[in-house]
Amino acid sequence: MAYDEAIRSISLQADATIATFTGVPGQPGSASPNGGKQYHFVKVTGASQAGLADTTANEVVVGVLQNKPQYTGQAATVAIRGVSRVTAGGSVTAGNAVKVNATGKAVAATLPADAALVVGVALGSGASGEIIPVLLKVS
Repeated sequence: MAYDEAIRSISLQADATIATFTGVPGQPGSASPNGGKQYHFVKVTGASQAGLADTTANEVVVGVLQNKPQYTGQAATVAIRGVSRVTAGGSVTAGNAVKVNATGKAVAATLPADAALVVGVALGSGASGEIIPVLLKVS
């Protein structure tokens, strides 16, 4: 079960890496599966701008994208604190420390080696592509 609780969020402008036209499900021209980059980790890419995070490149993660910006420059709501839904990028077990993979998804961190890359703690379990609850610990 995925849920969010007591989220503290900020608004930034979406850059091209998270602004994905998803349209209306089932309508001509709509993307399939219609998800965009919602529930992926993001970083700051410019003045008041957010883009997809990738900690394999030692980037600073600021939070999790909560909405689906359709175009570059639209508002991106970013959860920075609390319990957020996050897309798993591999098998994650409740209680695992999580880090971000190359596509902005949560993967299990190997401690102590990945300690500096930890962005949260999984509160639920899931396989790749599933939505899981994560207690955010981004800095």
